[in-house]
Amino acid sequence: MDSGLLFSFLAVDLLLVCVPGADWAYVIATALRGRSVPRAVAGLVSGYALHTALATAGLAVLVAGSPRLLTALTAVGAGYLLWLGWGVLRRPAVPGADDTPTAGEGRLFLRGATISGLNPKGLLLYLSVLPQFLTLKGTHLPISAQTATLGLLHMACCAAVYLSVGALARVLLAARPAAARAVTRTSGAAMLGIGAFLLLERLATL
Repeated sequence: MDSGLLFSFLAVDLLLVCVPGADWAYVIATALRGRSVPRAVAGLVSGYALHTALATAGLAVLVAGSPRLLTALTAVGAGYLLWLGWGVLRRPAVPGADDTPTAGEGRLFLRGATISGLNPKGLLLYLSVLPQFLTLKGTHLPISAQTATLGLLHMACCAAVYLSVGALARVLLAARPAAARAVTRTSGAAMLGIGAFLLLERLATL
């Protein structure tokens, strides 16, 4: 692939990954509760690995060409965002707030994979943004290989950004319960807003 195209995708992708959302809220909550941030981030990245595999197999094109299927998937993701956002608002994460730090460790990876796998932002990235950076002519690299390359680049960006977010959350918010509560509530409100917007937008197309 053309290096200029890769750098352009990297710039756009980093901009999207750096926009706070469900992934950020999960990483911050994990850090403040003293759990394993790398394990949570690995779960998030695995969710995008599934998106990458499906896109590479050509299923992303199938979904993009089926308005009803795209609407259904977006609605499920938006509903999950609403549920997560409401949960964050009800129980904002604060340093040391988790009463059972060991019992849920095994679920960190799975929940991270579920959050990113159902994240509408990730779905829209693979369906609308990524295809714009695929080269159909003048290259010997198949479309599937190009898709896999861009998907892996997105996964690397997510890992780097989310690990940094988790480290900063521990350093800057661990000793500031009020600030931690405000940050997580803001993330919860953002998830509610994004989820409601996507849900209403998709339902309006029916």
